[in-house]
Amino acid sequence: MGVKNRLEEIRLQKGYKFQKDFAEFLELSQYQYNRYERNERQPSLEILLKISDKLNMDIKDIVYLD
Repeated sequence: MGVKNRLEEIRLQKGYKFQKDFAEFLELSQYQYNRYERNERQPSLEILLKISDKLNMDIKDIVYLD
């Protein structure tokens, strides 16, 4: 069991075809965002708060326990 995120699903729902564009919107590097989206690395609480604010979403709608 571990923490996973729905960033790819959210990115596509928001109409962003490319990770680069979504990362720019979130003010993250493409490399950093790519690692988060592939669940290779989990964003810190600070980054999650930033993402949830930018997306106007609750953190629990972005991450979940798997």
